[in-house]
Amino acid sequence: MGKLFGTDGIRGKANKTLTVELAYRLGRAAAIVLAEQKPEPVFFIGKDTRISGDMLEAALAAGLASAGANVFLLGVIPTPGVAYLVKNKKADAGAVISASHNPAQDNGIKFFAENGYKLSDAMEAEIEEFLLEQRPWPNFENIIPGRIQNAFSYIDDYRIYLEEKFPLQLNRHNIVIDGANGAASNIAPQLFTHLGASVKAICCHPNGLNINHDCGSTHPEQLMAMVRQTDNAIGLAFDGDADRLLAVDEEGILLDGDQIMSICAHYLLQKGCLTKQQMVVTSMSNLGLKLAMEKDNIRVFEAQVGDRYVLAKMLEIGAVMGGEQSGHIIFSEYNTTGDGLVSALMLLSIMQETGKSLKELAKIMVKMPQVLMNVPVKNKAWQESNAMLEAVKRAEQILAGSGRVLVRPSGTESLIRIMTEGPELTMLQEIIQEIAATASKELN
Repeated sequence: MGKLFGTDGIRGKANKTLTVELAYRLGRAAAIVLAEQKPEPVFFIGKDTRISGDMLEAALAAGLASAGANVFLLGVIPTPGVAYLVKNKKADAGAVISASHNPAQDNGIKFFAENGYKLSDAMEAEIEEFLLEQRPWPNFENIIPGRIQNAFSYIDDYRIYLEEKFPLQLNRHNIVIDGANGAASNIAPQLFTHLGASVKAICCHPNGLNINHDCGSTHPEQLMAMVRQTDNAIGLAFDGDADRLLAVDEEGILLDGDQIMSICAHYLLQKGCLTKQQMVVTSMSNLGLKLAMEKDNIRVFEAQVGDRYVLAKMLEIGAVMGGEQSGHIIFSEYNTTGDGLVSALMLLSIMQETGKSLKELAKIMVKMPQVLMNVPVKNKAWQESNAMLEAVKRAEQILAGSGRVLVRPSGTESLIRIMTEGPELTMLQEIIQEIAATASKELN
């Protein structure tokens, strides 16, 4: 991983580490690397609802235009919408200004290449070489600047594409949508209303500061309560840039990405659409998912945490589906990246075709007890701490082969993520508390 790029683009506190100056220079560097000296290259820019998005959009667009690129501003749009439009409208590249599930004070910039895929590590490294002054900048005096124009209507093309791919009749469905006050806030209620559903929308009133605040896929409690109060409903929880989905069944019980994947993999297998009977998950996925897939003779491959690595593994082995427990799920038939709206439409398609409720479908997988904890740290290199290594070793000895411990640095935040999994919840909670206390003491 580079010095600036994390697992999902460049992220930081807006106006502190992610400044307009950096965004401007990033635009120039991206135009040089991604346009490959094409005449009048075209870049799309989308954003979520953060208040800093306008500022960074202006700077990024100016940098791109100063390097000769023509820039189309898509406005507020889900990240997967940008990926789809870049590929479908044959742009040379696209950028998304978003920090996904992070709080409003954070922001980020990530890119898609002309094929709609996120950039490879090698391409990000090339861009970084300019930003870190390891490569000389060209002479911009002789470059004819590009134009910047609005293309807000393009989001309708993305919505229409989804409606055509999933021509559902949802007249009998009550759906509660939690838009996380983010990029899904307008398009999600509109999409499912167009398909005939009776829609209740919560957390779909962004003000620039409330994105992901006690709502969305990271805080679904409000959605779960609303579903319980609504007759025969299901809930759909998106994150800030709408590339994740978690679902809530008719009794208000939350389904995570692993459970959604188990439902979809089983369905695709029955339809003969799960190529090679295989799928891709990450090390964070619940053991219950793997056990459920074994019953269906579906091979489960494991990738590094991060949807870009899930996609890389999918392409390597020819899988059509993969994802993460967090709700990033990739269906390669429909998009080149995780798409929360596609995941929701897949779930509803399965419910409609099978006639089963979400609660019934979720019985495919039995979750193994799992405890997750995020620990804020200054130093994420936990493996360099003897105390941390000893704490993990003690935990593994206690589990004695009946479970597992996973510790990893976050690729997007100053956190250590700890996961324990095993047959007995109380034991897992005690184990994780000890490791977390060690991390707080040793890594700060």
